[in-house]
Amino acid sequence: MIGVCHKLFALGACAAVHAFAPPRPHATLRRVALPVATADVAVGEAPTAAAWREACDASGVTSFADFGIKLAAAGVVSKAPAALWREACDASGVTSFADFGIKLAAAGVVSKAPVKAALAPTEHDVPAVIVGSGRIGSMLKSDGDAVMTSSSGWPADAPDSGPIYVCTRNDALASVVAAVPEDRRADLCFLQNGMLGPFLEGQGLGDATQVLVYLAVAKLGETPTDGVTDANPEGLTAATGKWADAFASRLALKELTCHVKEGDAFAVAMLEKHVWICAFMLVGATHGCSVGDVEQKHAAEFDALAAELLDAGAEALGVAVPAGAPERLKAYARTVAHFPTAVKEFEWRNGWFYKITNDAVAAGKEDPMPLHTQKLYDLELPLPVAWMAR
Repeated sequence: MIGVCHKLFALGACAAVHAFAPPRPHATLRRVALPVATADVAVGEAPTAAAWREACDASGVTSFADFGIKLAAAGVVSKAPAALWREACDASGVTSFADFGIKLAAAGVVSKAPVKAALAPTEHDVPAVIVGSGRIGSMLKSDGDAVMTSSSGWPADAPDSGPIYVCTRNDALASVVAAVPEDRRADLCFLQNGMLGPFLEGQGLGDATQVLVYLAVAKLGETPTDGVTDANPEGLTAATGKWADAFASRLALKELTCHVKEGDAFAVAMLEKHVWICAFMLVGATHGCSVGDVEQKHAAEFDALAAELLDAGAEALGVAVPAGAPERLKAYARTVAHFPTAVKEFEWRNGWFYKITNDAVAAGKEDPMPLHTQKLYDLELPLPVAWMAR
Protein backbone atom coordinates (compact mmCIF):
# COMPACT_ATOMS: atom_id res chain seq x y z
CA MET A 1 0.00 0.00 0.00
CA ILE A 2 1.33 3.44 -1.00
CA GLY A 3 1.71 6.28 1.51
CA VAL A 4 2.38 6.79 5.15
CA CYS A 5 0.15 4.85 7.55
CA HIS A 6 -2.03 6.78 9.93
CA LYS A 7 -4.24 5.96 12.88
CA LEU A 8 -7.87 5.20 12.29
CA PHE A 9 -10.00 6.51 15.12
CA ALA A 10 -13.32 4.81 15.79
CA LEU A 11 -16.40 6.85 15.11
CA GLY A 12 -19.45 7.04 17.36
CA ALA A 13 -23.02 6.47 16.25
CA CYS A 14 -24.31 9.21 13.99
CA ALA A 15 -27.57 11.06 13.50
CA ALA A 16 -30.22 10.56 10.83
CA VAL A 17 -29.10 9.93 7.26
CA HIS A 18 -29.03 12.80 4.74
CA ALA A 19 -28.11 12.67 1.06
CA PHE A 20 -24.44 13.55 0.52
CA ALA A 21 -22.70 13.78 -2.84
CA PRO A 22 -19.14 12.39 -2.80
CA PRO A 23 -16.66 15.28 -2.87
CA ARG A 24 -14.17 16.01 -5.59
CA PRO A 25 -10.48 15.16 -5.28
CA HIS A 26 -9.10 18.32 -3.70
CA ALA A 27 -8.52 18.91 -0.03
CA THR A 28 -7.15 21.39 2.50
CA LEU A 29 -6.20 20.62 6.09
CA ARG A 30 -7.78 21.77 9.32
CA ARG A 31 -7.70 20.79 12.98
CA VAL A 32 -10.75 19.22 14.56
CA ALA A 33 -11.71 17.69 17.87
CA LEU A 34 -11.42 13.98 17.28
CA PRO A 35 -13.44 11.28 19.06
CA VAL A 36 -11.76 9.05 21.58
CA ALA A 37 -9.61 6.42 19.89
CA THR A 38 -10.58 2.84 20.47
CA ALA A 39 -8.08 1.13 18.20
CA ASP A 40 -4.78 1.83 16.45
CA VAL A 41 -4.98 0.37 12.98
CA ALA A 42 -2.41 0.72 10.23
CA VAL A 43 -4.62 1.84 7.36
CA GLY A 44 -3.40 4.75 5.26
CA GLU A 45 -3.87 6.18 1.82
CA ALA A 46 -4.14 3.83 -1.13
CA PRO A 47 -4.06 4.40 -4.90
CA THR A 48 -7.40 2.72 -5.59
CA ALA A 49 -10.65 1.84 -3.87
CA ALA A 50 -9.78 -1.85 -4.13
CA ALA A 51 -6.40 -1.32 -2.44
CA TRP A 52 -8.05 0.70 0.33
CA ARG A 53 -10.60 -2.05 0.98
CA GLU A 54 -7.90 -4.72 0.92
CA ALA A 55 -5.88 -2.79 3.51
CA CYS A 56 -8.96 -2.35 5.68
CA ASP A 57 -9.84 -6.02 5.46
CA ALA A 58 -6.30 -7.06 6.36
CA SER A 59 -6.47 -4.89 9.48
CA GLY A 60 -9.97 -5.93 10.50
CA VAL A 61 -11.46 -2.55 9.62
CA THR A 62 -14.48 -2.09 7.35
CA SER A 63 -15.08 0.88 5.10
CA PHE A 64 -16.22 1.18 1.49
CA ALA A 65 -16.60 -2.58 1.18
CA ASP A 66 -19.73 -2.45 3.30
CA PHE A 67 -19.79 1.12 4.58
CA GLY A 68 -19.38 0.01 8.15
CA ILE A 69 -17.75 1.94 10.96
CA LYS A 70 -15.88 0.57 13.94
CA LEU A 71 -17.71 1.31 17.16
CA ALA A 72 -16.54 1.10 20.79
CA ALA A 73 -13.48 -0.54 22.26
CA ALA A 74 -15.06 -3.95 21.82
CA GLY A 75 -14.65 -3.57 18.06
CA VAL A 76 -18.35 -3.78 17.19
CA VAL A 77 -18.93 -3.06 13.52
CA SER A 78 -22.08 -1.24 12.49
CA LYS A 79 -23.14 -2.00 8.94
CA ALA A 80 -24.70 1.01 7.25
CA PRO A 81 -25.49 2.41 3.80
CA ALA A 82 -23.14 4.84 2.11
CA ALA A 83 -25.01 7.92 3.33
CA LEU A 84 -24.70 6.84 6.97
CA TRP A 85 -20.99 6.11 6.64
CA ARG A 86 -20.44 9.49 5.02
CA GLU A 87 -22.48 11.35 7.61
CA ALA A 88 -20.50 9.71 10.40
CA CYS A 89 -17.33 10.96 8.73
CA ASP A 90 -18.78 14.45 8.31
CA ALA A 91 -19.98 14.63 11.89
CA SER A 92 -16.44 13.99 13.11
CA GLY A 93 -14.72 16.19 10.53
CA VAL A 94 -13.26 13.13 8.83
CA THR A 95 -13.48 12.34 5.12
CA SER A 96 -12.35 9.28 3.21
CA PHE A 97 -13.80 9.82 -0.24
CA ALA A 98 -11.24 11.87 -2.15
CA ASP A 99 -8.43 9.32 -2.02
CA PHE A 100 -9.96 6.28 -0.33
CA GLY A 101 -8.12 6.77 2.95
CA ILE A 102 -8.91 8.52 6.22
CA LYS A 103 -6.03 10.97 6.75
CA LEU A 104 -5.38 11.06 10.48
CA ALA A 105 -2.11 12.02 12.14
CA ALA A 106 -1.25 11.77 15.81
CA ALA A 107 -1.55 15.55 16.03
CA GLY A 108 -5.19 15.34 14.98
CA VAL A 109 -4.91 16.84 11.51
CA VAL A 110 -7.48 15.53 9.06
CA SER A 111 -8.54 16.37 5.54
CA LYS A 112 -11.40 18.73 4.94
CA ALA A 113 -14.13 17.67 2.56
CA PRO A 114 -13.32 19.02 -0.92
CA VAL A 115 -15.55 21.68 -2.44
CA LYS A 116 -17.95 20.34 -5.06
CA ALA A 117 -16.64 20.85 -8.57
CA ALA A 118 -18.31 23.47 -10.73
CA LEU A 119 -21.25 22.23 -12.77
CA ALA A 120 -21.76 22.89 -16.46
CA PRO A 121 -22.82 26.41 -17.54
CA THR A 122 -26.58 26.89 -17.36
CA GLU A 123 -27.12 29.46 -20.12
CA HIS A 124 -27.55 26.81 -22.82
CA ASP A 125 -30.80 25.46 -21.38
CA VAL A 126 -33.82 26.22 -23.58
CA PRO A 127 -37.49 25.14 -23.58
CA ALA A 128 -37.88 21.58 -24.78
CA VAL A 129 -40.34 18.84 -25.60
CA ILE A 130 -40.28 16.05 -23.01
CA VAL A 131 -41.35 12.70 -24.45
CA GLY A 132 -42.53 10.51 -21.59
CA SER A 133 -43.87 11.37 -18.15
CA GLY A 134 -42.06 8.75 -16.06
CA ARG A 135 -39.39 9.32 -13.44
CA ILE A 136 -36.69 10.72 -15.74
CA GLY A 137 -39.06 12.73 -17.93
CA SER A 138 -40.76 14.28 -14.90
CA MET A 139 -37.38 15.09 -13.35
CA LEU A 140 -36.24 16.89 -16.51
CA LYS A 141 -39.41 18.96 -17.06
CA SER A 142 -39.07 22.69 -16.52
CA ASP A 143 -41.24 25.75 -17.10
CA GLY A 144 -41.82 26.38 -20.78
CA ASP A 145 -41.57 22.73 -21.78
CA ALA A 146 -44.22 20.76 -23.64
CA VAL A 147 -44.96 17.11 -22.86
CA MET A 148 -45.60 14.35 -25.37
CA THR A 149 -46.80 10.86 -24.45
CA SER A 150 -47.33 7.71 -26.48
CA SER A 151 -51.02 8.54 -26.87
CA SER A 152 -51.00 12.34 -27.09
CA GLY A 153 -49.15 12.83 -30.35
CA TRP A 154 -47.08 15.92 -31.15
CA PRO A 155 -48.01 18.65 -28.60
CA ALA A 156 -49.73 21.76 -29.91
CA ASP A 157 -47.72 23.92 -27.47
CA ALA A 158 -44.33 22.55 -28.55
CA PRO A 159 -41.59 25.20 -28.82
CA ASP A 160 -40.69 26.10 -32.42
CA SER A 161 -37.14 24.90 -31.80
CA GLY A 162 -35.09 23.25 -29.09
CA PRO A 163 -34.32 19.73 -27.90
CA ILE A 164 -36.78 16.86 -27.80
CA TYR A 165 -35.78 14.71 -24.83
CA VAL A 166 -36.98 11.15 -25.43
CA CYS A 167 -37.48 9.44 -22.04
CA THR A 168 -39.28 6.25 -23.06
CA ARG A 169 -38.53 2.56 -23.31
CA ASN A 170 -36.55 1.42 -26.33
CA ASP A 171 -39.47 -0.44 -27.88
CA ALA A 172 -41.35 2.87 -28.23
CA LEU A 173 -38.59 4.67 -30.13
CA ALA A 174 -39.81 3.91 -33.65
CA SER A 175 -43.30 5.24 -32.89
CA VAL A 176 -41.82 8.33 -31.21
CA VAL A 177 -39.73 9.16 -34.27
CA ALA A 178 -42.75 8.68 -36.52
CA ALA A 179 -44.85 11.04 -34.38
CA VAL A 180 -42.30 13.86 -34.49
CA PRO A 181 -42.62 16.24 -37.48
CA GLU A 182 -39.94 15.45 -40.03
CA ASP A 183 -38.43 18.93 -39.86
CA ARG A 184 -37.91 18.52 -36.08
CA ARG A 185 -36.34 15.06 -36.00
CA ALA A 186 -32.81 16.45 -35.95
CA ASP A 187 -33.71 17.82 -32.49
CA LEU A 188 -34.38 14.39 -31.00
CA CYS A 189 -32.26 13.52 -27.96
CA PHE A 190 -32.17 9.87 -26.91
CA LEU A 191 -31.66 8.93 -23.25
CA GLN A 192 -32.08 5.15 -23.51
CA ASN A 193 -29.76 2.36 -22.42
CA GLY A 194 -28.32 0.10 -25.08
CA MET A 195 -26.48 0.51 -28.35
CA LEU A 196 -28.76 2.77 -30.39
CA GLY A 197 -26.38 3.19 -33.34
CA PRO A 198 -27.98 0.67 -35.74
CA PHE A 199 -31.49 2.01 -35.01
CA LEU A 200 -30.50 5.64 -35.40
CA GLU A 201 -28.65 4.96 -38.65
CA GLY A 202 -31.73 3.16 -39.96
CA GLN A 203 -33.86 6.21 -39.14
CA GLY A 204 -31.42 8.60 -40.81
CA LEU A 205 -30.52 10.00 -37.37
CA GLY A 206 -26.89 8.93 -37.07
CA ASP A 207 -25.92 12.36 -35.72
CA ALA A 208 -28.75 12.60 -33.19
CA THR A 209 -28.02 13.76 -29.65
CA GLN A 210 -27.45 10.85 -27.27
CA VAL A 211 -27.17 10.87 -23.49
CA LEU A 212 -25.60 8.27 -21.20
CA VAL A 213 -27.77 8.67 -18.11
CA TYR A 214 -26.17 7.87 -14.76
CA LEU A 215 -29.02 9.06 -12.55
CA ALA A 216 -31.23 7.20 -10.12
CA VAL A 217 -34.76 8.40 -9.37
CA ALA A 218 -36.22 6.00 -6.82
CA LYS A 219 -39.82 7.21 -7.14
CA LEU A 220 -41.73 9.66 -9.30
CA GLY A 221 -41.03 13.17 -8.06
CA GLU A 222 -38.18 12.27 -5.71
CA THR A 223 -34.81 14.02 -5.79
CA PRO A 224 -32.47 12.19 -8.19
CA THR A 225 -29.18 10.64 -7.09
CA ASP A 226 -26.33 11.90 -9.24
CA GLY A 227 -24.03 9.43 -11.00
CA VAL A 228 -20.92 10.27 -8.99
CA THR A 229 -18.77 7.46 -7.59
CA ASP A 230 -15.62 6.98 -5.55
CA ALA A 231 -13.82 6.22 -8.83
CA ASN A 232 -15.41 9.11 -10.78
CA PRO A 233 -16.31 11.87 -8.31
CA GLU A 234 -16.72 14.25 -11.24
CA GLY A 235 -19.81 12.32 -12.36
CA LEU A 236 -20.47 9.87 -15.17
CA THR A 237 -23.46 11.22 -17.12
CA ALA A 238 -22.37 12.26 -20.61
CA ALA A 239 -23.97 13.67 -23.75
CA THR A 240 -22.98 14.16 -27.37
CA GLY A 241 -24.52 15.87 -30.37
CA LYS A 242 -26.44 19.03 -31.25
CA TRP A 243 -28.20 19.51 -27.91
CA ALA A 244 -25.54 18.09 -25.59
CA ASP A 245 -24.73 21.49 -24.05
CA ALA A 246 -28.42 22.19 -23.52
CA PHE A 247 -28.88 18.90 -21.70
CA ALA A 248 -25.81 19.51 -19.52
CA SER A 249 -27.21 22.94 -18.64
CA ARG A 250 -30.60 21.45 -17.80
CA LEU A 251 -28.94 19.06 -15.34
CA ALA A 252 -26.71 21.79 -13.90
CA LEU A 253 -29.81 23.81 -13.02
CA LYS A 254 -30.87 20.78 -11.00
CA GLU A 255 -27.39 20.54 -9.43
CA LEU A 256 -26.57 17.37 -11.38
CA THR A 257 -23.45 16.65 -13.41
CA CYS A 258 -23.13 15.99 -17.13
CA HIS A 259 -20.11 16.05 -19.44
CA VAL A 260 -20.18 16.83 -23.15
CA LYS A 261 -18.08 14.37 -25.13
CA GLU A 262 -17.48 13.84 -28.81
CA GLY A 263 -16.07 11.15 -31.09
CA ASP A 264 -14.09 8.32 -29.52
CA ALA A 265 -14.42 9.80 -26.03
CA PHE A 266 -18.18 9.38 -26.17
CA ALA A 267 -17.91 5.97 -27.88
CA VAL A 268 -15.73 4.68 -25.03
CA ALA A 269 -18.13 6.07 -22.42
CA MET A 270 -21.05 4.51 -24.29
CA LEU A 271 -19.32 1.13 -24.41
CA GLU A 272 -18.54 1.20 -20.68
CA LYS A 273 -22.17 2.05 -19.85
CA HIS A 274 -23.32 -0.72 -22.17
CA VAL A 275 -20.99 -3.27 -20.58
CA TRP A 276 -22.17 -2.15 -17.14
CA ILE A 277 -25.82 -2.91 -17.80
CA CYS A 278 -25.19 -6.07 -19.86
CA ALA A 279 -22.69 -7.66 -17.48
CA PHE A 280 -24.31 -6.73 -14.18
CA MET A 281 -27.77 -7.76 -15.37
CA LEU A 282 -26.52 -11.07 -16.76
CA VAL A 283 -24.48 -12.08 -13.70
CA GLY A 284 -27.26 -10.92 -11.40
CA ALA A 285 -29.91 -12.85 -13.32
CA THR A 286 -27.72 -15.95 -13.18
CA HIS A 287 -27.66 -15.80 -9.37
CA GLY A 288 -31.01 -14.11 -8.78
CA CYS A 289 -29.48 -11.22 -6.90
CA SER A 290 -29.20 -7.41 -6.87
CA VAL A 291 -26.55 -5.21 -8.46
CA GLY A 292 -24.95 -4.77 -5.05
CA ASP A 293 -24.75 -8.51 -4.50
CA VAL A 294 -23.01 -8.93 -7.85
CA GLU A 295 -20.41 -6.33 -6.85
CA GLN A 296 -19.93 -7.79 -3.37
CA LYS A 297 -20.31 -11.55 -3.87
CA HIS A 298 -19.63 -12.25 -7.56
CA ALA A 299 -16.98 -9.66 -8.42
CA ALA A 300 -14.57 -12.15 -10.02
CA GLU A 301 -17.33 -13.49 -12.26
CA PHE A 302 -18.30 -9.95 -13.25
CA ASP A 303 -14.66 -9.01 -13.93
CA ALA A 304 -14.16 -11.93 -16.31
CA LEU A 305 -17.38 -11.26 -18.21
CA ALA A 306 -16.84 -7.50 -18.37
CA ALA A 307 -13.29 -7.99 -19.66
CA GLU A 308 -14.37 -10.03 -22.68
CA LEU A 309 -17.28 -7.68 -23.43
CA LEU A 310 -14.99 -4.66 -23.25
CA ASP A 311 -12.42 -6.28 -25.55
CA ALA A 312 -14.96 -7.38 -28.15
CA GLY A 313 -16.87 -4.10 -27.97
CA ALA A 314 -13.73 -2.00 -28.31
CA GLU A 315 -12.70 -3.94 -31.41
CA ALA A 316 -16.17 -3.57 -32.93
CA LEU A 317 -16.19 0.20 -32.34
CA GLY A 318 -12.52 0.73 -33.16
CA VAL A 319 -11.72 2.42 -29.85
CA ALA A 320 -9.30 1.87 -26.97
CA VAL A 321 -10.77 1.60 -23.47
CA PRO A 322 -8.58 3.11 -20.71
CA ALA A 323 -7.34 0.74 -18.03
CA GLY A 324 -9.45 0.27 -14.92
CA ALA A 325 -12.86 0.02 -16.59
CA PRO A 326 -14.14 -2.91 -14.42
CA GLU A 327 -13.29 -0.95 -11.26
CA ARG A 328 -15.11 2.11 -12.61
CA LEU A 329 -18.16 -0.01 -13.38
CA LYS A 330 -18.17 -1.64 -9.95
CA ALA A 331 -17.88 1.78 -8.33
CA TYR A 332 -21.13 2.83 -10.00
CA ALA A 333 -22.73 -0.43 -8.91
CA ARG A 334 -22.04 0.52 -5.30
CA THR A 335 -24.08 3.71 -5.74
CA VAL A 336 -27.13 1.79 -7.03
CA ALA A 337 -26.60 -1.42 -5.07
CA HIS A 338 -30.34 -1.86 -4.50
CA PHE A 339 -31.14 -2.14 -8.23
CA PRO A 340 -32.66 -5.52 -9.19
CA THR A 341 -31.21 -7.47 -12.12
CA ALA A 342 -32.86 -8.95 -15.20
CA VAL A 343 -31.89 -9.57 -18.82
CA LYS A 344 -34.34 -7.55 -20.91
CA GLU A 345 -34.55 -5.40 -24.04
CA PHE A 346 -32.29 -8.05 -25.55
CA GLU A 347 -32.02 -6.56 -29.03
CA TRP A 348 -30.76 -3.28 -27.58
CA ARG A 349 -28.51 -4.67 -24.84
CA ASN A 350 -26.96 -8.16 -24.75
CA GLY A 351 -28.13 -8.76 -28.30
CA TRP A 352 -25.55 -6.28 -29.57
CA PHE A 353 -22.79 -8.51 -28.19
CA TYR A 354 -24.53 -11.72 -29.24
CA LYS A 355 -24.65 -10.45 -32.83
CA ILE A 356 -20.87 -9.97 -32.74
CA THR A 357 -20.60 -13.61 -31.64
CA ASN A 358 -23.05 -14.71 -34.31
CA ASP A 359 -21.15 -12.90 -37.07
CA ALA A 360 -17.79 -14.28 -35.90
CA VAL A 361 -19.00 -17.88 -35.81
CA ALA A 362 -20.70 -17.49 -39.21
CA ALA A 363 -17.32 -16.37 -40.58
CA GLY A 364 -15.62 -19.48 -39.18
CA LYS A 365 -13.93 -17.64 -36.30
CA GLU A 366 -13.82 -18.37 -32.59
CA ASP A 367 -16.52 -16.89 -30.38
CA PRO A 368 -14.90 -13.73 -28.93
CA MET A 369 -17.22 -13.84 -25.90
CA PRO A 370 -17.64 -17.47 -24.79
CA LEU A 371 -18.54 -16.53 -21.20
CA HIS A 372 -21.30 -14.23 -22.40
CA THR A 373 -22.66 -16.81 -24.81
CA GLN A 374 -22.63 -19.59 -22.21
CA LYS A 375 -24.48 -17.46 -19.68
CA LEU A 376 -27.16 -16.62 -22.24
CA TYR A 377 -27.61 -20.33 -22.95
CA ASP A 378 -27.63 -21.19 -19.23
CA LEU A 379 -30.54 -18.81 -18.70
CA GLU A 380 -32.38 -20.57 -21.55
CA LEU A 381 -33.25 -17.27 -23.16
CA PRO A 382 -35.18 -17.27 -26.44
CA LEU A 383 -32.27 -16.04 -28.53
CA PRO A 384 -33.43 -14.25 -31.70
CA VAL A 385 -31.65 -16.32 -34.33
CA ALA A 386 -33.69 -14.83 -37.19
CA TRP A 387 -32.91 -11.31 -36.03
CA MET A 388 -29.20 -12.12 -35.76
CA ALA A 389 -29.17 -13.18 -39.41
CA ARG A 390 -30.21 -9.71 -40.56
